[in-house]
Amino acid sequence: MRNKRFIQFFLSLTILAFVLVMSGCSSEALKKRNNKNQNNNVSSHNTHSQDGFNDSSVIKEKVLDVYNPKNREYNFYFTYKIVHAWWDAVALGMEDAVRQYEEKGINITYDYRAPDAMSAYDQVQRIKKAAALNEYDVIGVDVADIDIVTPVINQIISEGHKVMTFSSSDSGKENGCNRIAYVGNTHNYKDGQDLAEALCSYLKYNGQVAMLVGNVGAPCHEERASGAKSVFDKYEGINLIDVKYDEDSDVNAYNLTKEFLEKYPDLDGIICCNMSNPVGAGRAVEEAGKAGKVIIVGMDHDERAIKYLRDGIIYALAIQDCYSIGFDTITTAVKIADGISPGTLYPEKTEEITTVFYQKDAALLLHSLYGVME
Repeated sequence: MRNKRFIQFFLSLTILAFVLVMSGCSSEALKKRNNKNQNNNVSSHNTHSQDGFNDSSVIKEKVLDVYNPKNREYNFYFTYKIVHAWWDAVALGMEDAVRQYEEKGINITYDYRAPDAMSAYDQVQRIKKAAALNEYDVIGVDVADIDIVTPVINQIISEGHKVMTFSSSDSGKENGCNRIAYVGNTHNYKDGQDLAEALCSYLKYNGQVAMLVGNVGAPCHEERASGAKSVFDKYEGINLIDVKYDEDSDVNAYNLTKEFLEKYPDLDGIICCNMSNPVGAGRAVEEAGKAGKVIIVGMDHDERAIKYLRDGIIYALAIQDCYSIGFDTITTAVKIADGISPGTLYPEKTEEITTVFYQKDAALLLHSLYGVME
């Protein structure tokens, strides 16, 4: 596995020193647990505000619940959309849960795999192969494309395998999917709305805006885009003039933003629907000398994006609680493996938190996540 640099900023600052140590330990443990991955080519949603770290619901530590697992060993398979820093942060939560289970004498191993470029067809092949091995207690899928992946999930469930979805993209009962449960962001549409509202408010509800989405068909990207569009449609003075898909690539986002700036000289804002595109958009706007003139809002915790937030190039970042997503994925997988259905012990869908951060929060984000001292 790649080095897990991302420390869960959602833990209390009073245990920050402990967390910094644990992130290093987790990195080594992940390498041991997942050495096969070296050849990968392989509670409710909070109202967002500018309070940032002052929101006590964000600063929290995850510990195992009272459930007593039935077995002493478990083996899981997780496949996510693409090799990307966002999922490194999810892995930190996974590894912390594994460590806490180990302290109780329960050994959990897991494969955590993804392609270098997102492909629903690649994902289908991965989960088919995992099922064919018959060695995993639970298979977890971060759904790359609902229409393509859902039939395969249903197929392997019909063959007797236990399947959950996790991370940022679900395929639920409303899609005809028989997955047992989902752990992750259940409010991507609302996240898109919140970012769009922040942008519109800054622009005083008047101006031209463009959108960078990510991957065609990726539920989380598409839902954020739909949520943002619903907000833009409310305001007569806001004109969404262009929408582009950057394939979750900061390089593509950079080039597409340059095209926006050349094609629309009166552009007022850009909304970014994944973790990569605020980085590319920020770089292009900075190079064009339009920081503060073209207002950027976007998703998540890339270090470069947070530095743009600090420097006023990005106005707002909505950051998901990746650590909790990873932690809860492991605890839910244990219960699923034990044959426990969603209900009193765990929900069919979790509601992990997303918080919008602003320039005043950037220094603490950089310190907590990356050890950057201002």
